Amino acid sequence: MAASLRTVWFAVRRQTVRPFSSTCVTQAGRKWRLENGLALSGSEYGPMTDLPDWSFTDGRPTPPMKGQVRRQKEREEFARRTVNLNAEMDTGMRKWHESLEAKKHNHELLKASTLKPKGELLKNKK
Repeated sequence: MAASLRTVWFAVRRQTVRPFSSTCVTQAGRKWRLENGLALSGSEYGPMTDLPDWSFTDGRPTPPMKGQVRRQKEREEFARRTVNLNAEMDTGMRKWHESLEAKKHNHELLKASTLKPKGELLKNKK
């Protein structure tokens, strides 16, 4: 009886204890790719992902694969968003500069329209 309980206890313990690993999770070659100006992983961009896997023997172009079409659409959307944000930034900067100029002009008008010293104060300034 004692042997069977011990066997059951070890079986239960083995199923409930999760394995623990303290190894590094970084990908192989990641540091080298970053140092050489490449992508973080080898499958983000480059000839292995952008070029077709096969070709026709008579030289016809291969139809684009789903992944290539998806990546192209993502890149186009990113370019559109970049251009749009750049235009918004230019518009905002232009309006900001115009408001600074308007404030400066208003300040000069206010300064010119204020009362000027008369009499003895005016003579002493010169």
